[in-house]
Parts: sequence; structure tokens; C-alpha cells
Amino acid sequence: MDATTIVGELLGPAGWRDPYPLYERLRALGPVLPVDDFLLVVTGRTEADEVLRAPGAGVLDGRLRAEFEPDFLDHPGKYLLAPSVLQRNAPDHARMRSLIASVFTPRRVAALAPAVGAAVDGLLDRLAGHGEEPVDFLDAFAFRLPIGVICELLGVPAADRHLFRPLAADLTATLETVIGDRELAAADRAAEQLTDYFDTLTAERRADPRDDLVSALVATADADPQRLSHRELVANLALLLIAGFETTGNLLGNALVRLFEDPGTADALRRGELDPAAFTEEVLRHDPPVQLTSRIALADGLTLAGRPVPRHTGVLLLLGAANRDPRHYQQPDRFDPGRFGPDRREGRPLAFGGGPHYCLGAELARLEAATALPALLRRFPALAPAGPAARRDRLVLRGHRTLPVTLAGRR
Repeated sequence: MDATTIVGELLGPAGWRDPYPLYERLRALGPVLPVDDFLLVVTGRTEADEVLRAPGAGVLDGRLRAEFEPDFLDHPGKYLLAPSVLQRNAPDHARMRSLIASVFTPRRVAALAPAVGAAVDGLLDRLAGHGEEPVDFLDAFAFRLPIGVICELLGVPAADRHLFRPLAADLTATLETVIGDRELAAADRAAEQLTDYFDTLTAERRADPRDDLVSALVATADADPQRLSHRELVANLALLLIAGFETTGNLLGNALVRLFEDPGTADALRRGELDPAAFTEEVLRHDPPVQLTSRIALADGLTLAGRPVPRHTGVLLLLGAANRDPRHYQQPDRFDPGRFGPDRREGRPLAFGGGPHYCLGAELARLEAATALPALLRRFPALAPAGPAARRDRLVLRGHRTLPVTLAGRR
């Protein structure tokens, strides 16, 4: 079967349910494959990393999307994030990233550990209040934790935090490779609500500055609009909010499903015999919450694995496949946290991308997961599924819609 046919299956229900067999069918054809005259697909880790770091490969920014998608400017769901660091190339990307990156340095993230631990303990106390009744882990814990942490950093009031998970779920549909009319309409509504929200919040912080990231970015935008325009301000705040919990929420859900499937690993994590950072890293490799990203050749002259890549050729980077590349990871389909232990280091997975667009919040997501999962298992040693976990109909952002659990045997 050719690559075009397999990619078509990958982007449909079969890929949403389980993309990994399709990745292997693509891998058998080679690490870099043409899908059509203007699209390549990459399954190899070395090749994906090469593209992520290549100066000639950029993201599909708003200008190019407006050129290639006639309805781009008609849909707020499509263009809301276009002015953000996620969808900008040099030099604008570096200009904006420099304003935000200082909040997410390894040193500052490490300093957040006590606050993250306190947030985990508070949520576990609330979970305990559910008694013997089944509870949706995603709603009650997995998304509440990162939403609380990122909102605290930004300066979003606690009373507003319940608004964002449904808005993010609707808006992030536009990050998928295929989106239907109903989903697009919902994304447009979510984008409009998020824009209104951050327009209001930035006006409030302008009038009454506080010690938070929103106030700092408002001050920068007011002092020098060339450094950060209002549209860029709103787009980046929406991005930071959504990216700050979507990835981590899905990571926690994927991790718990793995623990249910592997009680021995759960016991080792509970007893402190397994490094939670190594376990988190293996979840990020084995079933990452972000399965793919894309780049586009910004000019002629780009090559990939010795293959010339003409200008405006798209490159689909299958991160979920790259993370199971047998040339890089031994027994890649086997879940083995030991591969990231002190004596065995096979290289971090590409779960958070690489190069100039490497995820700003990667270390915060790792901290949240490595803090939350052992604490959850210790507090509820008989934690168990209360029904089947329902997958989202998504490929790019892989996770679950619901994950019902029972806390029986809690202490």
C-alpha cells in the first residue's frame, strides 16, 4: 500500500483510535515519504529532528495560510493564534518568545515545585470527597491541575478557570489536519469568547497592574507596540493558557491508562522504586499527547535525508512514529521507563518538538506529571477504572474525552 493511502487512513477514525500500526506501515516504506507533489511525511526520529532544527523549514504562518486557504480570514478559530509564537517565523517568533521564555526557564520551573505539590494535594483532597462514586479523572484532576497552575502564572482569576477546558477543546480542533463545518463553527465561537475575555482582562490589568504575566506583557505592549502589538498580546495569552493545560491534561490521562494496564509499574511508582521523571518521559515517548506537527519549506535549497525539498513543500512530522523509531530506541513498542534511568539514556523523545519552536512549557508539564502521578497512587492505592476510557476523535492532540475511575480503598 502506498504512503498516500496510509496517510489517508491515519487522518481518519483508524488513526484516532490507534495510529501506531499505521505508523509502522509507513515506516516500512522509509523514513521520509512523498504523499503528493507538495507534501512529505516523516517517520524517522533523526529526520524529524533535522526538520525541526532546519533554518529553511518554518511554520505555516498567517500570511501563507491566507494565501493557501481562501477562507482563513473568515474564521476566528483559524486566525486567533496566527499572531502568536506558535504560528510565526523569524524574526517575529524570536522577538515574542524572548518576552515569554523567562517565565519557563528550568530554574523558575524548579522553583514552582512546592506550589505544584500544594495544588496536587488540594485536588487529591477534593477527589477524596467523591467517596465510592465513580468520577471522571480528566474533569476532576487531570485538567484541573494544569489549568490552575498556568492560570496562577498568567494571573487569571480563580473564579474564571472553569471556562477554559470546553473553549480549548473547541478551539484546538483547528490544529487538526481535518476539521468539519460543525467543529469549525464551534472553534470560531470559542475564539471570539477567548478574544473577548483577554481583551477585558488586559484592560483590567492596564488599570490595576499585578505581579503576574498578563500585567507584565500589557506593560510591554503599551510601552512599545513594535515589540508586542495588542493582537499579538491576546494571541499569546490564549496560546499560553490553552497549551498550558491541553498537553499536560492529556499526558496525565494517557499515563493513568498505562498504569491501569501495567499494575507492576503502578506499584513501583507508588512505592518510590521507579523514578517518576523516567516514567513520565517514557509516557511522552510511548504515547505522547502531541502526535504530529508540520513545517513548510520557506525557500528553495532545503534538503531532507538527501532529498531536495522545493519551496512551499509541506512536511508532516509524525512525532508519535519518530518516538518509536527502532534505529533510535531499543524495542520501541515496549513500554520501558528504565530506558530513561541513570544507566540507560536513549535520548529524550520529540514529544515537545525541537528547534526554535520547542515547547516553552515542556519542563512545567514534566514537573506536573512527575509530581501528580506518584501522589495520586499513594493517596488512592486501590484506584481503578470504573468503565472504559473514551478516546477523543483527534490525532494531533491524542487523549481521552472521559476517563472514569473509582477511588475505592482510599486512605
